[in-house]
Amino acid sequence: MNGPRPLPLFGGVGFHVRELQADEVPRMQAFFEANPEYWLTVNGVPPPPGLAQIEFDERPPPPLTYVHNRYAGLFDEAGVLNGLVVYVEGFTAPDVAHLALFIVATSLRGSGLAQRVYDALEDHLRSRGARWLRLGVVAGNSDGERFWERQGCVELRRRTGVDTGGRINTVRVMLKPLVAGATVEGYLAFAARDRPEPPQG
Repeated sequence: MNGPRPLPLFGGVGFHVRELQADEVPRMQAFFEANPEYWLTVNGVPPPPGLAQIEFDERPPPPLTYVHNRYAGLFDEAGVLNGLVVYVEGFTAPDVAHLALFIVATSLRGSGLAQRVYDALEDHLRSRGARWLRLGVVAGNSDGERFWERQGCVELRRRTGVDTGGRINTVRVMLKPLVAGATVEGYLAFAARDRPEPPQG
């Protein structure tokens, strides 16, 4: 059922990001199907029917804790859905944010929009008390890997054998400190699950 939309979480010149609502799931699915490149890259298949509903309903599994799960859309001034920004606040600790999905429409690649949205996201997360941003990128998704490396994200460890919805992949767990005094070492002191695994043999 359509109703008043939430106020933007954050924005910038020509765009805003706001939480999506249940009645917008078909709109999200249409965006997935019109921009299948990410899924083709990581899974070798286009996004299947019903994927938007599955992702909209997904939450961090127990025993992982969180404060807010934000499933948000990236809109232009005309209200066109141009991307998705899915992130979790207070992920396992009050000052950790986890970025679950960050996609901008293929037609806008090279426009600089992705960088502007990410910069605004960082500012938003800092204003909400986040000191670290955590994310995972599929190894072999070269565009994604380069983008996150340019943002200053560093690899913590690699998770092998991850089913990403069509292919078993290796995921690079990455981290970016967002404020002065927040270090990778400081994060790993309490985030045991992200510590590098010792070499075998």
